[in-house]
Amino acid sequence: MRMHVRPALSALGAVLAFSACGGEPPERAGPAPLEIGGTAFVVRDTLVVDVFEAAGVAEPVQRAMLASKLMARVTEVLVQEGDRVGAGQVLARLDARDLSARAEQAAAGLTGAEAGYQEALAQAHRIRALYADSAAPRAQLDQVEAGLARAEAALRQARAAGAELEAVSDYATIRAPFAGVITQRLLDPGGFAAPGEPLLSIEDQSSLRLSVTAAPEAVGRLRRGQRIAGAVAGLPVEAVIEGVVSATGGHLVTVNAMVRNRDRVAFAGSAATLALPQGTRTSLLLPRRALIREGDLTGVRLRRGNTAELRWIRVGGMHAAMVEVLSGLVDGDTVIVRDGVD
Repeated sequence: MRMHVRPALSALGAVLAFSACGGEPPERAGPAPLEIGGTAFVVRDTLVVDVFEAAGVAEPVQRAMLASKLMARVTEVLVQEGDRVGAGQVLARLDARDLSARAEQAAAGLTGAEAGYQEALAQAHRIRALYADSAAPRAQLDQVEAGLARAEAALRQARAAGAELEAVSDYATIRAPFAGVITQRLLDPGGFAAPGEPLLSIEDQSSLRLSVTAAPEAVGRLRRGQRIAGAVAGLPVEAVIEGVVSATGGHLVTVNAMVRNRDRVAFAGSAATLALPQGTRTSLLLPRRALIREGDLTGVRLRRGNTAELRWIRVGGMHAAMVEVLSGLVDGDTVIVRDGVD
């Protein structure tokens, strides 16, 4: 219901008429009416969820510190801090010229091992046929079978050496293990990378894990998969309970919840809170837009007929776009919400 309060001219006319007759104007009872347009809102007792706000921190679900197993010079770093990268994208390269030479040696060794195996296999086929026709002795058959086994082992060893060298060569190219954001760049081209030394740090911030601590009695109503309200760096979010586990030290528990962060509006490492439900109760709620702030005082414009008077109130917690009224109003009171005021 929209209500536009119009000036009450009748009272002013009566005062002027009384003054013209030589009398004193009558004393006005109560505060002077505040005349302002807006939308009327009837305050009602409302069932609200009582919550306990537990504080913690928001962390990325995936985080990796990238390093290499090689001792080599850094030739390229293709990303900067803050860059978004895709899974498998090349981030940096190391000098791998010695590996290239070793790769050629391994390829040559594999070729020789394959040739030796094929020769031993053909010889074994001939002697097996002769032995079946009693044209070759058992000792000769045993000799070619042993030679075939040695050639097969040499081939497997050459293949393993080639695969190992290929795996080591992969360490010369640093790739993103998953899609994410580069959060640290620790080496520049020309620098020297040692085995295990961090080169880059990457985080997947599309989802965040909110971890908060609370007393055991505050989490009794939580269930895995339950959706609850929360905040990351002051931004409201919806979180899904992942689990409740014992915290290290003290009589506390840790609540982990997942938050979608596809637009990356929240940053990992930010302060976070979770509104842990504690039950329900009734309370008076009114829109935050109805509040009037004057210093430390909070008030509303209470409807009185066609006018509105200022009423100071005491407010409590927030419930989305509504605020809880602790005192100053009763069920059924009508307040004026000014249009266009947040």
